[in-house]
Order: sequence, then structure tokens, then C-alpha cells
Amino acid sequence: MEITRPAFTDRSTPIISYGIPFLEAAAHHVVNTFQARRVYVICSRSLAQNTSILNDLSLVLRTFSISMVGQRIGMKPHTLWSEVLDIAAEARSCEVDLFLTIGGGTLTDGAKAIVLVLANNARTFDDLSTLLEGQNEDPSSVLSTSLPDIPIISVPTTLSAAEYSNIAGATNDSTHYKHVFHTPSPRLVILDPQLAASTTPASIWLSTGIRAVDHCIETFCAVKGTTESSDSLALTALANLVPGLLRCARDPDGNDLDARLSCQLGSVDAMAACSSKGVEMGASHGIGHQLGPLGVGHGDTSCILLPAVCKYNARHLANKEQQIRLRDFLLNQPGVGDVLQSRGLIKPDTDLSDLLDAIIRELGLPRSLSEVGVKRNRLDELAANSLHDRWCATNPVPLVNKRQVLEILEMVI
Repeated sequence: MEITRPAFTDRSTPIISYGIPFLEAAAHHVVNTFQARRVYVICSRSLAQNTSILNDLSLVLRTFSISMVGQRIGMKPHTLWSEVLDIAAEARSCEVDLFLTIGGGTLTDGAKAIVLVLANNARTFDDLSTLLEGQNEDPSSVLSTSLPDIPIISVPTTLSAAEYSNIAGATNDSTHYKHVFHTPSPRLVILDPQLAASTTPASIWLSTGIRAVDHCIETFCAVKGTTESSDSLALTALANLVPGLLRCARDPDGNDLDARLSCQLGSVDAMAACSSKGVEMGASHGIGHQLGPLGVGHGDTSCILLPAVCKYNARHLANKEQQIRLRDFLLNQPGVGDVLQSRGLIKPDTDLSDLLDAIIRELGLPRSLSEVGVKRNRLDELAANSLHDRWCATNPVPLVNKRQVLEILEMVI
């Protein structure tokens, strides 16, 4: 039986759907919810090459006289402006009336940027520059733009949760700087744990799960804008995500679908928490945005940076109480105590940073820049670019000079 409900209690979109296979759900909603007839599909390269998913989808849509008028197989990580404009031009010529993405956050961010481009008839890098959130990408200075009217259905196979956000990150090919565009989230998100279990590599699933954990940690540890509601959402999400990820790591064959659905639902609440009005993210997100264009995946940026940012903030006494509360909460989650015991850590002496480090290592994920190919000679550039990201300025210890960013980066080189 299909279950549908708003992802968030305070807004009508996106709607999430789960309980039935994505092909059945996609066909139903393309026909009945959106009355679309000309669908453009953006599908991950691995899914397109290793499964029959595109052919299966095309066959299902054709039974309802719906045309798949265009498709893009894969996009480069961190959503390049050139690809956004290229797909938009193709979609414009095809008179697309719905986008459907199957894959990770790069594709979802791409679709969100593409519909914004189409709504504003942007055709060049200069045109795209006019659609940024405003000077320094401060949301209070959003420029006047036309809102997209082409709906997006997202079928995520990772946990990075871009499908629930009303911003899209995209990277200028010329400057390698990742910018933020304000654009509505997809209208519908279809969750299919079987699809994710059978097609998503474990390293991608688990690392993007830590990305969702990062949403929770930086929300709960923020020093401004948090509420009882945002705190509750963050804790609910962590209660699904952390035990779920540990179970998934012990299930390489993908048989534990309940664990995967728990992770998917946890990523929903994680995004609900961090997108609560007034909540400000911190340096794990801020530095991570600029680490991405150096070739590091969304999930890996959080695996590397989140413990270090927590350690830095605790060292400077910014959010000690929140970190202690989170540590105590996580210590009581199923499987976490076993992780600490196996790694010889003593519960009372373990701080939040140490606990997160142990969990990430237990999942077999990277914990240093060198592991993902970022060398010391890139740190100065990375630190300089990070200072332009608004989440560094809203870190519990505001990062206002390169020395501060470099202190964090030195912990993880």
C-alpha cells in the first residue's frame, strides 16, 4: 500500500511516497497528480548502465501515452553550470512539462537549477549569475526571479536529502566556486528502499547518511534560531539514521530493507530540522561546500569535517551544552555502545567529536583529506573560498579569517 504525506508539517511540499515500487508510484503520479505528457528523465550513470531502469520506466509511461522526450545519463559531481544550461536548452526545445530524477543529490540539485533557468530564460553564465541568492548569497537579499512552474519528481538513491531543500548548489566551471540558488524543492519524492539497496554502492549510501547526520548535528548545535521543534526533529532523525546506518553497514547484500527505509525517513526529518526557519548551519556545511568542487563527494565532506568542526567549537567553548546532550543521546542509541567498546573508548570520557569519529570509522568511511586526494597545497585556497560561504560566518564560533579555517583543516589533513 502506498503511503503519501507531506515531508514537513509546516509546508505542503514536497510530498513523500513510499510503500510501493517506484515504477508504480512514478507512473501513477505523472498521470494523476501532475497530468504530465512530456517527461525529461535525469538518471545516474551507474543505474543507467547497470540496470534496465530507463527502459522499464519508458515502457510504463508509454502504456499511459506519456513520452520520455529527453534523458540525461549522469551529471558531474557538484552540478556544473555548463551542464545545467545544456540540459535546460535541450528541455526547452522538447517542451518538457515534468522532470524526473533517479539518483543522488547532484542530479536533484541539477533539476532544481534547470527549472529555475527555464523559468527565467537564462542561457549564459552571466544570466545564471543574476539568479544567485544575492550578494554573498545572503537569503535576505534575494534578487527578483520568476519561480519555476515545471514540477520535479525525485527518486533518491542516496541520503543527502537535496530533494527536500529549497536551495540548489551548483558550481561555476570557470571559478570552481560552488554557489547557492533559491528554488523550490521537487513536488514529489518517491522512496524505494529496494531500489536503493539493489543499486547504490555501500560507500555512497553510508557517506550520504553521514551527510544527513551532519544536518542534525549542526542544527542541534547551532547557537541561533533553534527551537524545541527543530531539536526534536534532529533527535528523531538521529534515532533513525545512526542505528540504521550501522545496520546497513552489517548488511552488504541489502536484505535489511527496514534499516534502509529508517535511514530514508531519518533523512527527511534531518532536512526538516535544518530547514526550520531561522536555523543556521555551521562550518562543516560551509567548508564542505567548497571542498566539493575539489572532487570530494557530498557525503565524504561531512565524514571528514563534522568531527573536526565539533572539536573546534568545543575547544572554543561555543556550544558545550548542546554537544554534551547530543553525545548522551547518541550513547543510548542501539549499536553505538558496541562501537565504542570495540574501539576501546570509555563512555564517560568520550566527547561528541570522538563519538562521531568512531561511528564514521565503523562505517568504513574516509576521515582525512588525504584519503580523498586533497593535498596540503590546496588548503590555503580552500580556506579562502570557505570564508565566502555564509555557513562559515554562522558557525557557533564564526569563521572570519583563514587562520580559523586552517585550524580545522589541519585536524583532518
